[in-house]
Amino acid sequence: MEKIIIDFLGYIAATITTIAFLPQIIKTVKSKSAKDVSMGMFVLFTTGVFLWIVYGILTSTYPVLIANAVIFCLALTQIILKIKYDREEGKK
Repeated sequence: MEKIIIDFLGYIAATITTIAFLPQIIKTVKSKSAKDVSMGMFVLFTTGVFLWIVYGILTSTYPVLIANAVIFCLALTQIILKIKYDREEGKK
């Protein structure tokens, strides 16, 4: 396959996996609760995504780099929401 087709496939996969995070973040914001979200899973996942970013930089693999940079931001947002809403629920 030509590199352009392979890169296009990478960008499509990156877009789909990135969009997959939005429903969880939207649900958390709407419900103002993250009690069912596993902090351990998100911390491990975010660490793995950070390593994918490093890999993307070192190998100049732009679909991997761009997708994981966006996913990192979304996962970090979920972690921040988890901390915020758990604290608010603890004060009630």
